[in-house]
Amino acid sequence: MRRIIWAFSILGFLTNCTSQKSSEVELVIDSKSELGEGSLWDYRNGQLIWVDIKGEILNFYNPVSGINKEMFTGQMIGTVVPTESGKALAALQNGIYSFDPETGSKKLIVDPEADIPDNRFNDGKCDPAGRFWAGTMSLVGKQEAGALYRLDRDSTIHKMIGHVGTSNGIVWSADKTKMYYIDTPTRKVVAYDYNNETGDISNPSVAVEIPDGMGYPDGMTIDENDNLWVALWGGSAVGNFSSKTGELIRKIEVPAKNVTSCAFGDDDLGTLYITTARESTSDEDLKRFPNAGGVFKVRPGVKGVKAFYFNDIE
Repeated sequence: MRRIIWAFSILGFLTNCTSQKSSEVELVIDSKSELGEGSLWDYRNGQLIWVDIKGEILNFYNPVSGINKEMFTGQMIGTVVPTESGKALAALQNGIYSFDPETGSKKLIVDPEADIPDNRFNDGKCDPAGRFWAGTMSLVGKQEAGALYRLDRDSTIHKMIGHVGTSNGIVWSADKTKMYYIDTPTRKVVAYDYNNETGDISNPSVAVEIPDGMGYPDGMTIDENDNLWVALWGGSAVGNFSSKTGELIRKIEVPAKNVTSCAFGDDDLGTLYITTARESTSDEDLKRFPNAGGVFKVRPGVKGVKAFYFNDIE
């Protein structure tokens, strides 16, 4: 009886949404990354920034030239954000670093979990005020061992959420009053009241709940209508959800089992770039999805918003 109820709940959830087939999704980089992640459009330089966590590689993809520049980071890398000064911040396995995209040199700013060697940093982004938010997760499968941190421009770091399983997607509403955050094992996108002046968050509530059978929420971006785009690990898709009602608006099928992150890019912010992983993909699934681990793109008919840069300008 439980399986019948589960099946009908999925059907009901999908009834009113549209779906774009994977044939409409174009392979951009056939990188076959073990764990592609952390996509972000650097609009000032016209490039997609993304990472291969397990490969310890930071990537800069220029869609005009078609060149994908790889930089070895020396540690697993969860995410990277540009700074106002033209440098970058990288959340690596062992802390947050200032990173020079030209030379590859890096300098540790802070490691809030130096006493937890079995954790690493994962996903993150900058908020509208230019603070850097990044979260951690366990490398050994320990439950709720991670946390979400906020790094301010004065290099002070603040633990904002504790008991996190796998810290992932994070975005802010256009009016700067809401923050949306994903802790993957919960299968939820949680909305927080957000104070742009102080960086404080409060009053968590569930904005979206991913039903069984659709995969797990991973990376996330937001569009010009304040709707959420969620990469679905194990779900071979990106789901577009209303941030107000939690309703699934559409689903974009992706030719990879594990879809990890997405970001709107190109000059008009109308192209959705999607990263994927080969990790946790069976040999059978790799035959179905030979380009798993690559970066894909699609034109979904809506536009995103500009990414925020870390405010390191005095």
